[in-house]
Amino acid sequence: MNIAFSQACENNKKSILSVLESAFSTTNKVLEVGSGTGQHAEFFAENLPHLNWQPSDLLVNHHAINYRKEHSALTNLLTPITLDLNQPWQAVGSSLPLGKFDGIFTANTLHIVSDLLVEKFFIGVGKTLTQGGSLCIYGPFNYQGQYTSESNRNFDLWLKNRDEESAIRDFEDIVSLAQSTGLSLLADNVMPANNRLLVFVMN
Repeated sequence: MNIAFSQACENNKKSILSVLESAFSTTNKVLEVGSGTGQHAEFFAENLPHLNWQPSDLLVNHHAINYRKEHSALTNLLTPITLDLNQPWQAVGSSLPLGKFDGIFTANTLHIVSDLLVEKFFIGVGKTLTQGGSLCIYGPFNYQGQYTSESNRNFDLWLKNRDEESAIRDFEDIVSLAQSTGLSLLADNVMPANNRLLVFVMN
């Protein structure tokens, strides 16, 4: 059986965990936006047993996440829910808003969606994250409109050739969107391979 696998997830999961251990130290329930292969969901649920990890993604990606949930036997790894950034974040099988979470995590998502969907992401966060809750965003960012490395420049060109609406986002724009949603930046963590992990808190 061929189950979707990401080598990048394997490479970065321990570095990300080192930040999440602090950022989510008092968190009860985390919504992961864009769980993809489910590798992060499984690893973080296993290593952060004090919290419940809620994966989410488009329905087409649920197979790999469900496979890892079933084979891990982790009781704190929840069944994935369908979440489309184009649509309001809603509860499963209902038109009601998605319930509240005191943690939200996303990795390598904001640079593969359009500017409009980045804005919608923060709208969803604003309606879903509790006061005092933490938002953690992993991925590459530009600073003052400049690439932080030649590899990021090449990656950005690759992204735009694949989809003209994809792009490495500017750190300043992300912070501005976060602030407009009621979030404050707590930390900008340097990660391997020219990535960052931004930690925000909801005021």
